[in-house]
Amino acid sequence: MMKNLSSLQQRIITGIALLALVGFIGWIDNFFIMWAFLGVIYMFAFYEAMKLFKLVAPSMYVWAALLWIVAYFYPNPDDLFFFIAIIFASSLAYMHNFDKRLLLPFLYPVSGILFFLILYQDFGIASMFWLLVTVALTDIGAFFTGKAIGKTKFSDTSPNKTLEGVFGGIILATIAGSFTGLYVVEFWIAFI
Repeated sequence: MMKNLSSLQQRIITGIALLALVGFIGWIDNFFIMWAFLGVIYMFAFYEAMKLFKLVAPSMYVWAALLWIVAYFYPNPDDLFFFIAIIFASSLAYMHNFDKRLLLPFLYPVSGILFFLILYQDFGIASMFWLLVTVALTDIGAFFTGKAIGKTKFSDTSPNKTLEGVFGGIILATIAGSFTGLYVVEFWIAFI
C-alpha cells in the first residue's frame, strides 16, 4: 500500500502513526515505559549503526543491551557514555589488535538516546515534548521551504536537501518551538 503513495503522503501517515504512539506513551508518563520504548528505538538505531559502519560483531549487541539495562538503574545515565569510552580505551591499550571501529555504534545512537532518557528523567515529559515538536517543525519547515523555493544544494551527502530548506526549517522551528516551550519555560528562554 505504501508504494502507491507519494513521499508527502508517506511522511504524513508515518508521522500520524508515530505521533499517536509517542502521544500515548507520553500520556502514560511512566519512567519504566519510557525507558522500554527508548530502549527499542536504541536497539534499532544500534543495529542500523552496525550496518552503517559495516561491522559484524554479535557481542556488541550484548554490550549495547547491558548498557541500556544499567541506564535504568544508574542515577546519572550520561556517565555511562564516558564509562563505555573508558572500557574501549582500556581494551585498546590491552589488546593492540582491537578494532577501533567498534566504538562507532556507541557514539551515534547511545549519546542521543541516553540524552532523551536523561531529558525525561531530569525535566519530565513536557521538555521531551518540546524537543520533539521543535525537531519535527525543523523537518517540516525544511521540507516545505525546500520544495517551494529551494535551489541551492545543501550537501553532497543529502542531494535532495537545499540551503533554503535548512533556513526555512530553522526559522519555523525557532518561532513555533518558542511558543511550544512556553509550557516549560518563559518565552525569552524558549526563544534562545
